[in-house]
Amino acid sequence: MSQPGAIATPTPHAAHEGHHEELGFWRKYVFSVDHKVIGIQYAITGLLFLLFGFSLMMLMRWQLAYPGSPLPLLGSLLGEVRMPGGIMQPDFYNELGAMHGTIMVFLGVVPLAVGGFGNFVLPLQIGAPDMAFPRLNMASYWFFFLGGMIMLGSFFVPGGAAQGGWTSYSPLANLAGMGQTVWLIGMIFLITSSLLGAINFITTTIQLRAKGLSFMRFPFFVWAQFVTSFLLLLAFPPLEAAAVMQLMDRLAGTSFFLPSGLVVSGQVLDVAGGGNPILWQHLFWFLAHPEVYVLILPAMGIVAEIIANNTRKPLWGYRPMVYSLVFLGFMSFLVWAHHMFMTGMGTEMAAFFQTTTMIISIPSVVILTALVISLWGGSIRFNTPMLFALGFLPMFGIGGLTGLPLGFNISDIPLHDTYYVIAHFHYVVAPGTIFALFAGIYYWFPKATGRMMNETLGKIHFFGSIVCMNVIFMPMFLVGLAGVSRRLFDGGESYAFAQPVLQMNVVSSWGAWILAIFQIPFIFNFFWSIWKGEKTGDNPWQATTLEWAAPSPPPHGNFLVAPEAYRGPYEYSVPGAAKDFTPQHEA
Repeated sequence: MSQPGAIATPTPHAAHEGHHEELGFWRKYVFSVDHKVIGIQYAITGLLFLLFGFSLMMLMRWQLAYPGSPLPLLGSLLGEVRMPGGIMQPDFYNELGAMHGTIMVFLGVVPLAVGGFGNFVLPLQIGAPDMAFPRLNMASYWFFFLGGMIMLGSFFVPGGAAQGGWTSYSPLANLAGMGQTVWLIGMIFLITSSLLGAINFITTTIQLRAKGLSFMRFPFFVWAQFVTSFLLLLAFPPLEAAAVMQLMDRLAGTSFFLPSGLVVSGQVLDVAGGGNPILWQHLFWFLAHPEVYVLILPAMGIVAEIIANNTRKPLWGYRPMVYSLVFLGFMSFLVWAHHMFMTGMGTEMAAFFQTTTMIISIPSVVILTALVISLWGGSIRFNTPMLFALGFLPMFGIGGLTGLPLGFNISDIPLHDTYYVIAHFHYVVAPGTIFALFAGIYYWFPKATGRMMNETLGKIHFFGSIVCMNVIFMPMFLVGLAGVSRRLFDGGESYAFAQPVLQMNVVSSWGAWILAIFQIPFIFNFFWSIWKGEKTGDNPWQATTLEWAAPSPPPHGNFLVAPEAYRGPYEYSVPGAAKDFTPQHEA
């Protein structure tokens, strides 16, 4: 009972609810400032971009499997310029390659992992009523959406979309058609979106934590998003500056990345000169290697939550995992030039970046090992989220181990730009990160909708996907070890040394097309379950973290009563407890 004369101070949640008004459709679902709606907007937009980027790859796989053969059905629809007689032209293949990589990384995985899961789950897991800057949050999404639309629009400009690869290397990108200009403008919007989101996540995590939620009581997912936000904030500005400089080279006659005396088609290029193409590589990879960890860290966070929940025991080595996460984020800024051994940087610099690359593998191994050891002795529930989380572990392990030879100068030079690199990176990001994202969708779907996704359809989706992923990417290691370049539009058919492995291209292509079929159960399950899925309570997984204290779906302000954290995030199977989980918010 309050004492006479005392002034009652409302909690942030009470104040939040006090100013709530009923919003119209546009402000509630389109131009929303609610972190949950924005998270769902990011997630669905990211999933649609993933589907589109995957479709571009399936077109490429036809050309690689059956070079020079007319594409059935779709070939005639793509126009006589790009596919005369249904046969893919090299320029169109380059468009597909550049836009597939760009869309999957910058418009698909990052927006889903950070924008989708980060926005929806992080405020709930720290007991916050919303993000610290709701309007900035809305601006972040719409910058992303505009950037994506601009990128897609590049397919319709004269000369087609960007053809300089997802890395946009100079001088090729400086000299390419109009699509490259549109690509750069879109990239500036996407970078701005990420910077606004990163500032918001950092501020929200520090300032809006629930009472009692110290840093070492954070769920591992919150730590992962927190470190990821610092990577975005510190790594993206150099690439934004580089994109502006490359735009200036293309439109204003500058030569930031154009050297003097450049010969194009037998003619000396008439530019000011004095620039350095290697400068672009430094600025790009200073972002793009931390970007790899932007893809991986949220995935690790999701997998950690699901493994702890479905083994019914605490994460093994929580503190070492957190320290490894922070160290990994720091070290990711010191390894970028291992992508550039072919530039002739010299043995001293190569030795430095080889060393930092080996060091950065250590915290990744610590986290992966801790997740594997967490399974030991657990009472494991093999539901769909757990299957995808378990699938992440060996797939990410294969991706990491096959990256070690690329970290050494002597082995990277013969493997550089071959299909080996494609296989390594995709094992990390496709059956690695994307499996973790699927796990997260199945796990937090009931929190967002109040309904469960169908388990049978989920398991069909998992088993079909994990087989097909390996059918696609495992042969690429062999193709790469044979020396076949990743950029050949005929898959190496015109080279004698590639003949023994050409059949591998057919295997990978059929794996990709069958993988597409196994995504149909997921798409149906996702939308069917929104309206027809089995209704569930607030905590269907019997989990311990704070988001499960909120109603499902959470209302405006998230929590009916401001939550308080009384313990760590993973109090499962506590000896002597009445049940096998003790939520953070229960006193």
